[in-house]
Amino acid sequence: MASALLVGWNGMLGVLILAVIVLTVAVVHLRGVTLPESLAHAAAAGEPQRVDLRGTVRVIRGIPGMVPLIVFSALNNLLFGGLMALMDPYALSMMSVQAWGVIWGALSAVMIIGGLLVARTGTSSNPVRLILLVNLALWTVMLIFPIQDSVLLLIGGMAVFMVLMPFAEAAEQTVLQKVVPYQRQGRVFGFAQSVEQAASPLTAFLVSPLTQFFFIPFMTAGPGARSIGGWFGTGEARGMALVFVLLGLLGLLFTGYALGSRHYRRLSRSFRAGADAAATAGAAGPATPVDPGLAELGALPDRRHDIPCPQRAGTV
Repeated sequence: MASALLVGWNGMLGVLILAVIVLTVAVVHLRGVTLPESLAHAAAAGEPQRVDLRGTVRVIRGIPGMVPLIVFSALNNLLFGGLMALMDPYALSMMSVQAWGVIWGALSAVMIIGGLLVARTGTSSNPVRLILLVNLALWTVMLIFPIQDSVLLLIGGMAVFMVLMPFAEAAEQTVLQKVVPYQRQGRVFGFAQSVEQAASPLTAFLVSPLTQFFFIPFMTAGPGARSIGGWFGTGEARGMALVFVLLGLLGLLFTGYALGSRHYRRLSRSFRAGADAAATAGAAGPATPVDPGLAELGALPDRRHDIPCPQRAGTV
């Protein structure tokens, strides 16, 4: 939120200065942070002290539905990369840079509200289903807000995005923490994030020139302007809007397929099995004494294989 407000106030200089200050404070703070030695031993038990990509891939392939989840997230990011590439020029076709900076700063605050809602309500008993339902809502919003040149539609659509995104992120992390073995969680999370995050820049590089050289002429003086321009509008902004609509359609089709696929059902069963195992272990009590270092970090005695994380409360 602060960075968006700074862009609206004095451009990128303020953002760069803020980034340097925050990074410096974070580095100084981390120098004083220590973890209990027992936690480090628990995390490293039986793990090779080297890059073990093959072992990580083997763990991912051994979890039913995990590969499709990573592929789904990567393809989602691939489509959302188009939104990232075109959102700023689309918004700036309707308002000034300063106005967009202030509005985007306010919208960023809405994401904090979404995070608070996640903390209050959790991610339901089936976070796998929640991931797909949230994505259906997001793609529907992406179909609606570009229908007409409207600042209100744009702000409303982005506000819905900001509220729902924390639910999708929290649900994905809940699933990963439940079905991935504790000793491999860091490696699996890193692998999954690297695959998922690599998709967005790829789309941004592809969508931008495609929009400039095809969709904008198509909706300015081309066949698109003549066929649907009467109700959809014409011009550069309408070319970008058409890209948003097409990406929304692809996202809806893709998410609808995932919701009805066997991979979704397999991953849901894996999550429920992990939740049932944790509940059974909780009823039986811990087989061995709990390390005090883990207890200090908030790990429950009956869930020694889970990452201690505030998001877990109330999710299952």
